[in-house]
Amino acid sequence: MKNFVFICLLAAGVAGCAVGPNYHRAAALPNQPLPKQFSDNNPTNATLWKIAEPSANLPRGAWWQMFNDMELNRLETLALTNNQNLVAAAARFEQARDLAAAARSEYFPQLTAGGTPGGDLTRQRTSVNEPENGQAAGAAHTYDTFTAPIYLGWEMDLWGRVRRRSQAAHARFAASVDDFESARLAVAAEVAADYFNARTLDEEYHLVSNTIGAYQQSLELTQNRRRGGVVSDLDVAQAAAQLHIAEVQLPDIELHRAQTLHALAILCGRSPVVFSISTNAATAMVPGIPPSLPGELLEHRPDIAAAERRMAAANADIGVAKAAFFPTVKIDGLAGFQSISFNSWFNWPSRFWAVGPSIELPLFTGGLNRANLAATHAAYNETVANYRQTVLSAFGEVEDDLAAQLLLAREWNAENEAVAAVRRALEIANHRYKAGLVTYLDVATAQTADLNQERNAVQLQGARLVTSVNLIKALGCGWQPSAEVPPVSAK
Repeated sequence: MKNFVFICLLAAGVAGCAVGPNYHRAAALPNQPLPKQFSDNNPTNATLWKIAEPSANLPRGAWWQMFNDMELNRLETLALTNNQNLVAAAARFEQARDLAAAARSEYFPQLTAGGTPGGDLTRQRTSVNEPENGQAAGAAHTYDTFTAPIYLGWEMDLWGRVRRRSQAAHARFAASVDDFESARLAVAAEVAADYFNARTLDEEYHLVSNTIGAYQQSLELTQNRRRGGVVSDLDVAQAAAQLHIAEVQLPDIELHRAQTLHALAILCGRSPVVFSISTNAATAMVPGIPPSLPGELLEHRPDIAAAERRMAAANADIGVAKAAFFPTVKIDGLAGFQSISFNSWFNWPSRFWAVGPSIELPLFTGGLNRANLAATHAAYNETVANYRQTVLSAFGEVEDDLAAQLLLAREWNAENEAVAAVRRALEIANHRYKAGLVTYLDVATAQTADLNQERNAVQLQGARLVTSVNLIKALGCGWQPSAEVPPVSAK
């Protein structure tokens, strides 16, 4: 017993050590510092960057409210409540939490009761030739054994194997939380993008429908002029062709809108058969980007935080693999009652117990432990590369979307001027045609240019809204509205 107590005290004395490397976050970029600011060709962002400190746990808020669209707010609430991919992600989060709890349970002694709820009951017969004092017993015995045992097992975590396993499980649990946030962000962004695409298709449908009405009036005018002998059949044919070409565009727009609504319904956890969106929603606003977006916004990206936590888990796995080279010391215990008679089964004299340490030392494993250790080092290097790639991709996505915001705004201004110009050209062509100065070909050409530019303007404004959503997704969250940069109407 004194030796046993000494072993326990010795184990407690060395329990503070843990083999394997302690975790230190790797540099986000291996051979260069993080850039001090976004690219110089984007004058809206001149903020300094600092060392990445993932902060995915910080609240993102209802960033979609920046667009001032009540119907979008309704759809986002619906999707974040009913989306089945989010339900699956939440289940994975629960699994990781339970696995972390299971790993932590190894810190504590394990008690188990053997046998059935009433204990172990066996009836056995010994061999006639069973050795007894070096000779055959010469007689067989048949008897019952009643046993009610309780087993105790506890591993002394001398080398930190249990602690490293717990660290790895906890880090993976944290990564699963970030994965869930990534799924929420992706679903919310996809809902917003599909919604704005549906609104864009609605605008295109109304535009083409109104244009078809105008073309029908032009065709009637041309037919009347033909009956009066003012124009030829060629003008009538050109007006009819112009009308039918426009009519062909409507089914294509309707098809794309139906497909977009079906995808939106699935995102919201609703059947596409009966799903619809409000047709009376207010015009969405393109949120203005502040002159300087804080660099810390990128730290909200949950995929960066998840990659960093998986790096920590892989680092802890190295410690687990390294602990396999050292002895495993366990305290095993057994206690209970045992008797050959049911009547005396739980009598005090029937008690028994045993307790003592057991040591397992790996002498020869055929290179298994070395291979496992090398594999964990390789797995850690993989997570470091994945973490760095995630950070690089994040910078690239933000740069892409910031550039798109800037250039689409310029294109939008130029497009407005183009729309005004083609409208004026169409007005002049109509007046000259009615005056008999030109053929209908000039009118048809002006009509085609006007419809194309009008549709381009609608599509461009939809692209600006979707790009705003992509920028929010790339940053991992929205930003505080700036009074210096007011939102821009989608009209």
